[in-house]
Amino acid sequence: MVDENKKPDLGKLVTLVARLRAPDGCPWDQKQTLPDMRAYLLEEAHEVAAAIDRGDWNDLADEMGDLLFQIVFLGQLGQENDAFDLQQVIDRIHQKMIDRHPHVFGGNALANAEEVKKSWELRKARKASGTRALLAGVETSLPALLAAYRMTQKASGVGFDWPDLAGVEAKIAEELQELSEAIHPPEPTSETKAQKDAIREEIGDVLFSIVNLARKLEIDPEAALAATNLKFRRRFGAVEEGLQQQGIPFEKASLEDMDALWNKAKAREREI
Repeated sequence: MVDENKKPDLGKLVTLVARLRAPDGCPWDQKQTLPDMRAYLLEEAHEVAAAIDRGDWNDLADEMGDLLFQIVFLGQLGQENDAFDLQQVIDRIHQKMIDRHPHVFGGNALANAEEVKKSWELRKARKASGTRALLAGVETSLPALLAAYRMTQKASGVGFDWPDLAGVEAKIAEELQELSEAIHPPEPTSETKAQKDAIREEIGDVLFSIVNLARKLEIDPEAALAATNLKFRRRFGAVEEGLQQQGIPFEKASLEDMDALWNKAKAREREI
């Protein structure tokens, strides 16, 4: 049961981390540096995302705690290096969110979520104008699918977008045709590096176009692919289990054997 009257006590976590980093604290925590924290932060963020993909609220609460610990730990490192403290981090994001929601905290009313998104991107573009490129806020370290989604969101926010869904669908058809031409050149020869590079480029263009289609349909492509990955894991796991029950090792299983088990798992999911 969630107690709606109980406010989160971030202070006790800050105190805990400071104690761990103290001279008489934990030797392992004492030796952690900023570069060390990067890997832990990414790992915990991915575990939060996995809990979201599973729709498991209990696991999500646990994983959010692990991620929050990393954030507080980074705040402690910032304080120790006289760079910032966690209160400054909170104050900055608090002010940033107020600035980005004038329709809530000011008099600029907006009708719907789409208007909010466009207004958000335009404000960020105006702020970035003359200082840094609009897409600079999309870090190159992001997964490629997510980066494509965020870049096209930003470009769309300033008007660089197809006017309707038909334009995106036509672009996908165009890119698929170019991919086919790269795979099957007019004069077939043994595959060269140039042809391999051309195929790689066209596959990238197809994927980028699919991301645009997902965005137009208001579907997060990263989340959609994550859900499909989970589905594949379940079904392939059922294939593996079915082969084991039949005493058939993978190397002796036929494609027909595996297809039958796959289709059985697929039908079973549809019945649930």
